[in-house]
Amino acid sequence: MHVLLEQGFTLFGQKVSWAEFAGQVFALVVVYLAQRRTIWTWPVQLVSVSLLFVVYLSAHLGGTAARQVVIGLITLYGWWAWSRRRDPVFGVVVHEGTTRERIAVAVAFVVGTTAFALVLDALDASWAPWPDAAIFVGTVLAFSLQGLGLVEFWLVWLVVDAIGVPLQLGSGLYFSAFVYTIFAVLVVRGWLDWKRAAQRTAARAVETA
Repeated sequence: MHVLLEQGFTLFGQKVSWAEFAGQVFALVVVYLAQRRTIWTWPVQLVSVSLLFVVYLSAHLGGTAARQVVIGLITLYGWWAWSRRRDPVFGVVVHEGTTRERIAVAVAFVVGTTAFALVLDALDASWAPWPDAAIFVGTVLAFSLQGLGLVEFWLVWLVVDAIGVPLQLGSGLYFSAFVYTIFAVLVVRGWLDWKRAAQRTAARAVETA
C-alpha cells in the first residue's frame, strides 16, 4: 500500500498517487453499478474504501478516513440486504421515503455533523473539521439509505459532493475533486432512474391490491 501512495503520475501539474486514482475510479464504478441496482455495487465498494482510507489518512483528514471504515461496515450490510430483497426482473426493490423519514435524515445530518465536527476539532484530527464531519455523516447516511433501498440516498450524495469538491481542493487532492464533480452528474442520473423504479414499484403494488 505504501508503494501505491508514493508512486503515481502528474495531472495538470498535480501529483496523483495510484492509491487515490484507483480508489476514486472504483468509487465512480460504484455509482454506475448502484444506478443499475446490481449486487456488484458492494464488493467494488469494499475495494474503493480500502484504498481511500490510506489516502485520506495520509492527507490528515481524520473524518474522511474514518468514514471509509464505517462505509466498509455499511457495505457489508448493504451487500447482505440487497441479496435478500431482490425482484427477479427489476433488481433490488427501491422506494421513496416518507416525509417523516426525510425529516429524520435531515435532523440526523445536522446533529451528526455538529457532534462529529466537535470531536474532530478536539482531537485535532482534521484541518477542516466541519466539512470533514459533514462528508463523514452524509456518506454514512447515504450508504445506510442505499442499503435500505430509499431513493433519497442520491440527494444526500449531492450534498456530500457539494461539500467535498472544495475540501478536496484544499487538501491538494485535485484528482479526487475532479471525481467528485463527475459524481454529481452520475448522482443526478441515478436519482432519476431510482425515482422511476420506485414509481413503477408503487404502481405494481396498487395494481396488485
